[in-house]
Amino acid sequence: MAIPQIKEFPDPMPELDLVEAIPAEPDLGGAPRQLAILGGLPAFREPLHVGRPNIGNRADLQQRIDQMLDTRWLSNDGPYVREFEKRISDYIGVKHCLVTCNGTTALMLAMRGLDLQGEVILPSFTFVATAHALQWQQTKPVFCDVDPETHTLNPESVERLISPRTTGIIGVHLWGRTCDTAALEDIARRHKLRLLFDASHAFGCSHKGTLVGHFGDAEVFSFHATKFLNSFEGGAVVTDNDELAQKLRLMRNFGFTGYDTVQYLGMNAKMTEVCAAMGITSLESIDSFIAMNRRNHAAYATQLAGIPGLTLIPYDPSERGNYQYVVMEVDPTVCPLTRDELLRVLHADNVLARRYFFPGCHRMEPYRTLYPEAGANLPNTERLSDRILALPTGTAVGPREIERVAGVIRQAFAEATEVRQALARG
Repeated sequence: MAIPQIKEFPDPMPELDLVEAIPAEPDLGGAPRQLAILGGLPAFREPLHVGRPNIGNRADLQQRIDQMLDTRWLSNDGPYVREFEKRISDYIGVKHCLVTCNGTTALMLAMRGLDLQGEVILPSFTFVATAHALQWQQTKPVFCDVDPETHTLNPESVERLISPRTTGIIGVHLWGRTCDTAALEDIARRHKLRLLFDASHAFGCSHKGTLVGHFGDAEVFSFHATKFLNSFEGGAVVTDNDELAQKLRLMRNFGFTGYDTVQYLGMNAKMTEVCAAMGITSLESIDSFIAMNRRNHAAYATQLAGIPGLTLIPYDPSERGNYQYVVMEVDPTVCPLTRDELLRVLHADNVLARRYFFPGCHRMEPYRTLYPEAGANLPNTERLSDRILALPTGTAVGPREIERVAGVIRQAFAEATEVRQALARG
């Protein structure tokens, strides 16, 4: 099946008018600005979030909602759900797409559809839902370390963790940067294991020219409100496996095969029509969303360049990317402030940066009690979870906001002694 090409934006970037600007601090008339942590006014009157929802064309969305209300078809595999599934399938070039009420249920359906039992290998450096979806079904998550550069599963570490009880591997495409899919597929094939990818960050991204959605036995997307492409709340499983897709469709709707015939164990994982309508509307604006994200990432790269100890996580320009996350690594051996100290400074100035993924699944419950020794085998995960910081981006952020965020960071480092004293006072 031919894989559609995603539109690439030439330089310079097109003019975009989607920014929903966050009001900044009033003009101080040329007086030097004081950090909020040191008693000054916050840099932003309203909080600047990492994942403030993107909104597509409101008129188109309202028209779809009105149509839904007129027909009174609100759920149960309605026309918008079917349209959203087809649009996703066509966009990726995959045979089957099954949208769900959220990404976690999509993971749970895929795991059960692939009959993952016993032990499954996955990274600890991921959102806890990846592990929870396994543990909820009484399948043991075996936490594996990640590569220090890619932040995704280290294939050599995966191979060392395979045991007679291992039934599968779950790779996580992080920040929109993909796993080493070929290496993981080779390991899964040689050991006769199932391979599932959590692609919550990676809709619209590619690996070696192939769009995410074509790897492993299946891949799972999230369309949560904080994702760059959202359906208010939702998720999807995509696969080229006909048998798996048929099984998942039954499982998504209580196992019904007819109006009053149940032939399979299932659950209610259906997406509602209003969520599908939002998903379609978002998908129609995907090129603009990606262009905005790409422009923001480039602006951050310019503004943060030359700050010792800060590394902005790059994207491969030869691949398709959604640029959904602006992530930097804070090296405590070089920076005058630690990641957590810098976080407190930013939060005081209403820049709500996030520690992704802190402290690592293995240090959260129930995993730290069930598997207390897991951290001994996760040195890269431990290191990254104490250094990574995600900065605000999306259509709520533009060059002016990025310049001000970078200014807060530079000023915090320049006044590190005073900042540390203020933090110590609480």
